[in-house]
Amino acid sequence: MSDDPIDRAGLSARFWERKPLKKLNAREWEALCDGCGKCCLNKLEDEETGAVALTNVACRLLDDATCRCAQYEIRHQFVPDCIKMTPENIDDHAYWMPETCAYRRLWKGEALPDWHPLLTGDPASVAAAGVSMRGRTVSEWETAFEDWEDHIIEEPT
Repeated sequence: MSDDPIDRAGLSARFWERKPLKKLNAREWEALCDGCGKCCLNKLEDEETGAVALTNVACRLLDDATCRCAQYEIRHQFVPDCIKMTPENIDDHAYWMPETCAYRRLWKGEALPDWHPLLTGDPASVAAAGVSMRGRTVSEWETAFEDWEDHIIEEPT
């Protein structure tokens, strides 16, 4: 079992099944994050259909080795348009979150995937399931915007 940078200790068992997303406290909300890094990938949205495509082009603050934001607490100083997903704004933003994301899945009424750390007790289960973006990204600094379409990826489920 590996160290989990997200504090999941002492939370009520399967709290996400008993409480609606909008009623979660801050610790419960943060614990839903599986640490895959996909929310920090740049997305392309089709203007006509609204479809969102995930790329492997990472935000400049994503640490590819840990799948964590290198400046999480002060990220808006560097990336002003970074969206902080909250219970209050999930209805406006869940559609662009990755298909595997716990926030999106619960918002859609789906269950957490069996590899989620809240179910396995191990944050390494995300990488073991092939869902983590660890070591799989390219830098937005080194990838021209016009080339992002070449970096669209399919998501594992």
